[in-house]
Amino acid sequence: MRRSLRSALVGGAAVAALGLVPATVSATPSEGVSGEILARTTVAGHDYILRKVTIAPGGTTGWHFHDGMLYGVVAEGRLTHFRSDCTIDGVYDVAGTIVEPSGDGYVHMGRNLDAVPMVLYVLYVDPAGSPLSEDAPAPGCA
Repeated sequence: MRRSLRSALVGGAAVAALGLVPATVSATPSEGVSGEILARTTVAGHDYILRKVTIAPGGTTGWHFHDGMLYGVVAEGRLTHFRSDCTIDGVYDVAGTIVEPSGDGYVHMGRNLDAVPMVLYVLYVDPAGSPLSEDAPAPGCA
């Protein structure tokens, strides 16, 4: 009986430890980004997700795209937004709004180049079950 219990505990610990191993590194991982989902609902085949995103000073979202539309407003700090040709397509201060189209044709990256955290409230309108973002390889200019 003790041997079975020990085996179960060791097996459970091994499974738990595997859960701590990070997933495969993405092509351009984010750094210094945290998010908190504030609300979520699904209507007519679309997920509507309200999320608070914080980017630490010097942080980046990494290169990515979205399967659905994204609507955001800066609550604190400044967001610097880059197109896939590495040019800046927007600098958004407090109360600045941003709209990001869907699809892999709109690869982009957001960065916080300031010395204070940047906070962005985002509404994602995605096809039901889609991830919030999809990693993309760094463009040749990066």
